[in-house]
Amino acid sequence: MPAVTVQQGPRDVELKRELIRKITDAFVDTYKIPAETVMVFIEETPADSFGVGGRLAADK
Repeated sequence: MPAVTVQQGPRDVELKRELIRKITDAFVDTYKIPAETVMVFIEETPADSFGVGGRLAADK
């Protein structure tokens, strides 16, 4: 059973639905496995709790 973890800043629930669907489809198409066996976890971190390029993400 594949398990994928996506770490990201907060996103709209519709975008997360689409991402989960597309990741699942990629495993189904590539590994020829049932969609029910693919687990996708989304871990959201607030923009004031991570940085990119030496700057706090909330400051961008």
